[in-house]
Formats: sequence, structure tokens, C-alpha cells
Amino acid sequence: MIPVTTFKDRNVALFGLGGSGLATAEALVAGGAKVMAWDDNPDSVAKASDAGIATGDLRQIDWNSISAFVLSPGVPLTHPKPHWSVDLARAAGVEIIGDVELFVRERRAHAPDCPFIAITGTNGKSTTTALIAHILRSSGRDTQLGGNIGTAVLTLDPPKAGRFFVVECSSYQIDLAPTINPTAGLLLNLTPDHLDRHGTMQHYADVKERLVAGSETAVIAVDDTYTTLIADRVERSGTKVVRVSRRQPLADGLYAEDAHIRIAQGGTSRGIADLSAIQTLRGSHNAQNAAAAIAACLAVGVSEDEIRAGLASFPGLKHRMQPVGRKGDVVFVNDSKATNAEAAAPALSSYDRIYWIAGGLPKEGGITGLSGFFPKIAKAYLIGEAAAAFAATLGDQVAYEISGTLERAVLHAAADAARDGAGPVAVLLSPACASFDQYKNFEVRGDAFVGHVAALPGVTMLIEANG
Repeated sequence: MIPVTTFKDRNVALFGLGGSGLATAEALVAGGAKVMAWDDNPDSVAKASDAGIATGDLRQIDWNSISAFVLSPGVPLTHPKPHWSVDLARAAGVEIIGDVELFVRERRAHAPDCPFIAITGTNGKSTTTALIAHILRSSGRDTQLGGNIGTAVLTLDPPKAGRFFVVECSSYQIDLAPTINPTAGLLLNLTPDHLDRHGTMQHYADVKERLVAGSETAVIAVDDTYTTLIADRVERSGTKVVRVSRRQPLADGLYAEDAHIRIAQGGTSRGIADLSAIQTLRGSHNAQNAAAAIAACLAVGVSEDEIRAGLASFPGLKHRMQPVGRKGDVVFVNDSKATNAEAAAPALSSYDRIYWIAGGLPKEGGITGLSGFFPKIAKAYLIGEAAAAFAATLGDQVAYEISGTLERAVLHAAADAARDGAGPVAVLLSPACASFDQYKNFEVRGDAFVGHVAALPGVTMLIEANG
């Protein structure tokens, strides 16, 4: 835990007592703050009370005595309308911050020079975050990994000299971190997302820009209009900018040339990494992720040899294009995190011949947007509620069966792939659907896939079957 000492002996109001909210409350108390916490869910309030956190309805407190209001990132700050607790804090002139801001202040107070890498973007955040942490750890550095990737940032070990922090940041977290100042800040891409919480695409982009604007070194992928303009603005403000691209050569920066990453300066480039043999970094999207990770690691003093070694041993992000088993020419790939069509596209683009397991609880638009990949699909195995709708979309373009369950889909896909004879093929779970019709979440679905693959005769597992 990181005790939040910067509010010692001061009154702090907190709203939102889910996982990260409760961790934040505990970190504030551990640092000596006087916390009053609340949530709209009575069960969450009871859990906090049982953990020794003072709780009370924030409508009833004296806001003039409050030094800061800590809001959980899942609670609306601006759109579709501010939460009632936000209105109360604003009316009293109380600053509104989140857990990442508390971390930033603790780092500044106790170890301002410890390396801090923050990653944001619409897509690719988690893979890039995990890759950076892996490179740092494999080079022997003391590395803390957290944030939006699933570990609350205030549950990490405290900042100290020589300790590296790699933190994935959502737009919600950045919106609550007004003084965020990473050593290296990464912005990977911007496409419309979370507009229900940000109102407009421009506001969403403005929030993301704050992370790189406050960085010592800003690593910005410039393959869309928003990020290109942000890179130019941030550079004009005096911040060092390293541009990254997966689509075009750059005169200065890092760019992908097929599976090769090149680094350019003054119009002269050289190769810095070859991803062609790294199964966990297949596809142009992962080339961009790798280029951004390389730029970040260089910015915090990692050598090129250490970076290449880390890339080569990267196990992949669990449930995201994760090779989990192999039998002859067949590789079994867990992409359970692909819960909509857009998220499934990278995996479908990364293999040439695919036995595709898809379906679950359907999202709006179905899989019509994936029709460009249909020629790659040898056969589809459809599961869950979406099976009939997906079958109608596939029509006579792709051979398919309605398998119903994931277990049956794995059995049939494995048998068909083994008979293929056309060279390397992939049995790919990339559902393009939520999991909630059959599984608690995409992690449980992915673990089930791994278990079914492990039960197949003759398969060499590339990870442990329990995940």
C-alpha cells in the first residue's frame, strides 16, 4: 500500500467504495487523513465500515471543512451529468481528484525522481502497459504495475529512488489527475469511446492530451488526426515528443516496417527490433504497441539490448491474442478480451487461416464490420446467444456450425484444424461479444478456453492451464 501522507490530519471526503475506492480510502487513512466515505450502494458502505473506514452521507457533512474530494473514476464527473456529490464539492469550492492524483502527489513528495511511465489511448493500453513492465522486470529493475490494468495504484509499493512505476490510465482517471507528470507519458491512439461520459470526441481527446502534456517525454503515436495534432501542440509547448507510427516512415521517432521497428533521427533510420518471431506481438497494432514501449523504455534509461531481450520473452497479455497451446501446425489462441467486433479485428488480421470461435452476448452491430476478414476464416464455431445472428451474417460466405458451448466449439475446431493440411493454422477464440450469457466475465471465459485446450490429447501447453 502507498499511505497517502499528503493529506495527513486533513478532512477528505470520498465517494465510490468499489475495489479501487476502498483501497483509496484505506491508503488515505493509513497516511493519517480524516476520511468520510460514502457510496450509493449500501453493501459497499457496510464493507467499508467493516474495514474501519468512517462512513456517512456526504449530503450531511460540512463541506467547508473538507480539504479535498476524492471521486472514484467510475462515477460521472461531467457527463451525462455530474454526480450529486460532484455538485456538492463544486458548490463548496473543494478540489475533486482521484487515486492517480493521490499517487502523483505522494511520488512528488517522497521520490520525485523515481521513473513513472503512464499509458493511455483508446486501444492497446493494457498490452503496452504489460509489455513495458515486462521489459523493466526482465532487466532486473524494481517495477510496480497498476492502474486501469486491474491493480489499484495505491495498493502498489510506495515510491522510492530506483523503483519504476508503470501505470495504465483511463480517461476517467486522467480527468481526476490535474497534476499528472510522468517521466514518460504515452498516448497510443484516439477513436470515439466513452462519449457518454465525455460528451464530445473533442472533450475526450482533450482529457487524454493532459497526460502527455504534463510528461517529461511524451510518446505519441501519430496514426490518427487527433493524436497528430496533439503531438504538434505538446511539442510547441516545449515538451520533448517522440512520435511513433505503424503506418508511415518517420524522419524522427520510431516506426514499424512490417514486423521490424526502426528508430529515426534527422531522416536517418536503423533497425532496433525484429518482432517477426515473437508470437505474442503479431500484427501491426502490436508493432505500434512495441514501438511505443521501446520509446518509453529508452526514455527511462533501459538499454537497447535489455529492450530486445524483454520483447523476445514477452508472454503476452492474458486473454489478449495469447497463444496458449500448440499441436503440430495448429496454434490455439485466447483472445477472450475481444468483447466486440472492433476488438476482434486485430486477432483476425494477424493469422492467415483461422478456425474461429465467436459468440456470446452480442453487441450492437454484430460482426458485420469484420466481413473483410471472412476470406481468412476456414470455419466458424458459434456459441452463446449471438450464434443465430452471427450465422445469418456469415451466410454462405463462411462455413460455420452452431456449437452452442465453448467446450464443443474447441473440440470441433481442434479436430477440423488438425485435418486442415494447409500449413500453419489458428484455432482462435475471439468472441466479438460480451461473456455474460454463459460466463461471469471475459477472464472466466478465457480460462475456460485454456482448460478445454489443455484437455485435448497431444497439445503442448504454452501456459499453465490454470492461467
